[in-house]
Amino acid sequence: MLKGIDPLLNADVLQALAAMGHGDDLIIADANFPADAIGRATTIGRPLRIDAPSGAVARAVLSLYPLDSFVDAAAARMQIVGRPDEIAPVQIEVQAEIDAAEGKPWPMIGIERYAFYERAKKAYCVIQTGELRVYGCFALRKGVIAPKAG
Repeated sequence: MLKGIDPLLNADVLQALAAMGHGDDLIIADANFPADAIGRATTIGRPLRIDAPSGAVARAVLSLYPLDSFVDAAAARMQIVGRPDEIAPVQIEVQAEIDAAEGKPWPMIGIERYAFYERAKKAYCVIQTGELRVYGCFALRKGVIAPKAG
């Protein structure tokens, strides 16, 4: 355990978050996501795990991880098949965590399921969660932390 770091963030996840650079994607995926197959295509080359709901994982990750303010697609959700404009309850929860972490409403785009898989294959890493609700899959693009003025 470390002071000030969410205990959900295990050593593998902390290493990945620290190693990622501006513009790298992180995928938070539900328990049904093909994390092993897609995780093999990522920079890390294997899936990481945090056995907790997607909202709790997003809160933990976003406690350390800045979102990219230079692009419109820094936060994305997997669209519901056949109902792309519908927002699932798990997606509403993660949206609230994103807004809280950024201190303002933050746009989250929808991505069609197979297009989401393609984005995930190009990600730095996939974190598979213990989320049992479907469509608990998100892509978060890393931003920058500006130096303090002084």
